[in-house]
Amino acid sequence: MNTLIDGLRIISYSKNITGDIWEAHFGVAAIAAYFFIKENSLSSGTANRIQFQVEEMLGEKSFANLSYPTSKIHREQAETLILESLSSVIDELHWIGHNVIYAALSLQAIRELNGWGTESEIQDICALIESFKRTIPGRSWLGYTASEVKRVMINESDEFPVIRNAQQLSLLVLNELASFRTIYKAEAHHDLIGHMLTFSHALNILFDLGYISYFERGISPLLKLVKVLRATHDLEPEAVMKLNSPVDHLPLAQATRSEWLSLEEEYWRVDYKHSDWDFGHVFKFPYSFYNHLSRAGVAMTHAVENFRYIIYSELE
Repeated sequence: MNTLIDGLRIISYSKNITGDIWEAHFGVAAIAAYFFIKENSLSSGTANRIQFQVEEMLGEKSFANLSYPTSKIHREQAETLILESLSSVIDELHWIGHNVIYAALSLQAIRELNGWGTESEIQDICALIESFKRTIPGRSWLGYTASEVKRVMINESDEFPVIRNAQQLSLLVLNELASFRTIYKAEAHHDLIGHMLTFSHALNILFDLGYISYFERGISPLLKLVKVLRATHDLEPEAVMKLNSPVDHLPLAQATRSEWLSLEEEYWRVDYKHSDWDFGHVFKFPYSFYNHLSRAGVAMTHAVENFRYIIYSELE
């Protein structure tokens, strides 16, 4: 439970301390690691290695010099406040879904703890979520500018299935992951595909918590991301396509294939501290992927293979 508490504290305090919206990644990553261990049948060695890395991350990223209040508001009140903030930003694609990811995992942790935080701490989480208002859909797009992504419309010709529940959404995103012939290291792929998994999983968490209307409202922004990614399912490395990115350049380099999957102890033998835990994604991407796989209830061999190119590899 301390992992959840420390994760929520990072999410709550990060924006006031750092001045930006990104340090909260590590709080969300801690929460993801907790539920990844809880939801999967891991060997004790694997679980212990994950927990060790989480504690090492929290040791570096927690705001240990702060004094924390011990009182807390009622769980229902905390959830209501966070949902009100999420309501103001859920209908559009903002930073590839981080507004929903931060909110959903905060709500999941608070529900698991049966309440957490003072009203002030919860309001700080709300302020973090609301800070996504009027932000861009994301960066590093292949074939699109950020403004073009914002204008993307979903129509019948896209042939998206009807999504009414979490299982249907999981099947959609796993099939989309399996459809990439090649996955490139450029953030336009590596990061966006990973966040297709985490954004959709965040919507499924809202569904699980009983917030069905929020799940439904988040589908359209998610499908924008999926539609843009579909444009590069069969992309050749030498293809002529505009890359709008401050960090990536053409020609594209293929992502590195991870020899080990995240359920295997060998994957966690790597010291991810040297990569700053890949900004927390070393925990977040596995949690979301295997949660989707569990919901799907069918073998998804090609999705599993492509996931090896999404997770962090020590060879990168």
